[in-house]
Amino acid sequence: MTRTSRLRLPLGLSLGLSLGLGLLILVLGLASLAAGKVWIPVAELLSPADAPRWFIVAELRLPRALLAILVGAGLGLSGAVLQGYLRNPLADPGVLGVSACAALGAVLSIWFGVAYGAAWVLPACAMAGAIGGMGLLYALAARARGITTFILAGVILNALAGALTSLAISLAPNPFATAEIITWLMGALTDRSLQDVAMVTPFVLAGGALLLTTGRALDALMLGELTARSLGIDLTRVRWRVLLGVGLIVGATTAVTGMIGFVGLVVPHLVRPLAGNRPSALLVPSALAGAALVLAADTVVRILPGGTEVKLGIAMAVLGAPFFLGLLLKMRREIL
Repeated sequence: MTRTSRLRLPLGLSLGLSLGLGLLILVLGLASLAAGKVWIPVAELLSPADAPRWFIVAELRLPRALLAILVGAGLGLSGAVLQGYLRNPLADPGVLGVSACAALGAVLSIWFGVAYGAAWVLPACAMAGAIGGMGLLYALAARARGITTFILAGVILNALAGALTSLAISLAPNPFATAEIITWLMGALTDRSLQDVAMVTPFVLAGGALLLTTGRALDALMLGELTARSLGIDLTRVRWRVLLGVGLIVGATTAVTGMIGFVGLVVPHLVRPLAGNRPSALLVPSALAGAALVLAADTVVRILPGGTEVKLGIAMAVLGAPFFLGLLLKMRREIL
């Protein structure tokens, strides 16, 4: 195999993988619209004018499906970029405390009552928290070469944000605010509207556009920062793109859905064997796979038996925590 063919092979694999994932999202999207306590045949979905139950789809299930795609794609892309930028296979907005900082910003806006003044206040506070968390993470572990320091920095951020969030809950001015904060922190797509979709979409698209421009820089960073600089990569500009991109995505999605973790951790590892190890080849497939994963998970929690629907954030934690533990054990065996 020539050097040229080695370079082209991941691109071909990535394109084919992206097309396959796009088809999977289409199938899962139809399943998401059809599934629930009341099942709606696909024939009714394809001819809504004559479907008496189309109101359920248009008002309840369509916003959930669209939000699942946006949230999953944004978090999957963020995880792939963070793993490439930090050269750390355990990097993820949730694991590194960025999601917790976004949640803290949103919780504080609810606690102080400013979130009810205008629709943009809560997302703005969540994005400020996420960007601030990314900045603190970089300040704590910027010069670290090992994985341990980044994980410890993430543990510090998670602990600090979690403690402040718990303090806000314990000092909530009324029981209604307490209940709202606790329910929101669990993470869910229930009872969301097309207005929520419209609110989160611009920020996810803007953050995604910033992160997608980092592909060449992430490839160069695989060779080290000195080599990347010698190739003409402006690392300061790349750092700001990552900070702002991840902050916009994590803040906006957390503001609308609450905390949904582990998507950015799990997805890049699932697509890496198919897309190759180049970070730039992982970006689009990770976004598509994240959308498919959240769509599938939200559909499953909706059809589980029981009177109360399992929160999506809880379901993703049950899925992601064993995956995270497995990665740690695998890395330990490789090191030893």
